[in-house]
Amino acid sequence: MRNIVKFGLSLLLALSAQLSYAQFSVDGQIIQRPEIRNGAGRLIGVDQDPAAFIAHRVRLQTRYEMEGFTFYVSIQDVRTWGNTSQTKVTDPFLSLHEAWAETSIGEYWKIKLGRQELNYDNVRFLGNLDWALQARAHDFALAKYEKESMKLHFGGGYNQDGQFLSGNSYNTANQYKIAQMIRYENKWNNFQLSALFWNDGRQFIASDTSGNTITEEVYYRQTIGLPTLKYSLGNTLFSGFYYHQFGKDPVGRDMNAFDFSAQVTQTISSNEEKGSSFKMTAGFEILSGTDTDKTAENNSFNPLYGTNHAHNGYMDFFFVGGRFVNSVGLQDYYLKSRYQFNTNFFTQLDAHVFAAQAEVNSGPETLDPYLGTEIDLSFGYIVNRALSIQGGYSQIFASDTFEALQGQPEYKDIQNWAYVMLIYRPTMKNRFIGIYF
Repeated sequence: MRNIVKFGLSLLLALSAQLSYAQFSVDGQIIQRPEIRNGAGRLIGVDQDPAAFIAHRVRLQTRYEMEGFTFYVSIQDVRTWGNTSQTKVTDPFLSLHEAWAETSIGEYWKIKLGRQELNYDNVRFLGNLDWALQARAHDFALAKYEKESMKLHFGGGYNQDGQFLSGNSYNTANQYKIAQMIRYENKWNNFQLSALFWNDGRQFIASDTSGNTITEEVYYRQTIGLPTLKYSLGNTLFSGFYYHQFGKDPVGRDMNAFDFSAQVTQTISSNEEKGSSFKMTAGFEILSGTDTDKTAENNSFNPLYGTNHAHNGYMDFFFVGGRFVNSVGLQDYYLKSRYQFNTNFFTQLDAHVFAAQAEVNSGPETLDPYLGTEIDLSFGYIVNRALSIQGGYSQIFASDTFEALQGQPEYKDIQNWAYVMLIYRPTMKNRFIGIYF
């Protein structure tokens, strides 16, 4: 008995000594978002009723840190109010969002392994998809070299459906089987730049009428680009990005596509003491597309893992949830304005003019490329240390061409969307979600 007590005391002392060099923290977030959709995501028909619901996400986040090592786990529950019984025993809505360990190797190197967010640049190509409450994380191995303003990240992922005794076919939809990434960023005075290479391998399986596999390939699509190009000159910021895709698309067609954007942001007035400012941004983004009567080569750029809600209007017609991919591409010309009343309150008004990048053909007729105009009004208010309120109203004035691409016979005259969101994030710097300026 005495030996057991001594052992217990020794163990407690050892743990106490270990904890004195380590930190353990538990935090979380809750998001509640009522929405009314009367055309969001796709145009709504004259015989359809608007959708209304309350979406919910809660996360429990734990972090254990000691010298040279960090361990992180994030568990989340994503659901719609009322989609489970009040007396439920279990449901499928609880999931693991992140689980990774990061180890320092020397002064500037770190290795990060496990399920993790890849959230870079303006989240056009690699983003954590925070607006979609389920978000996005990758099973990935990442090496990081960071010294002063220079960062070099590289790594990859290899995905399988399970732990089988034979075979390597991968059948999970809309995911890569193999991926590799190299990303570099640096900053010199007023100029900032990043460069990216992403290799994306998708499983392709063709079967005969009996279900027997006749073809099994992995097709690789490469994306190279300059995701961040920024130069500041006084109160003016010039920024842009460029991506190019080549290789093979998931069904084996040759890829040749691009995404190009440029914009200028002007701070018109600013009061640092009050925390107020007024900014305007004018710019464009062009994502290449494929003519509707051509199928031999895929010229449609796909922003594969981006937070697409933050671009091309908040009504999510383009590229969100796979919408508008492998289509006629997009030209987006926009003007944005934001007034920051103080450090806690802002309003933002955006206008987008959309057009197809490639030809839209209907039989022998080539349609007008103009797709429509969208107006987005947003606001955000920080109530206190824990709570922020965010909301918005959007409306699109769709063209006949866009209606033809949507594929329904007749649409409502008014197509709009509205939401309000309560965001509880007491420990996070980002108090708002999905608002990009």
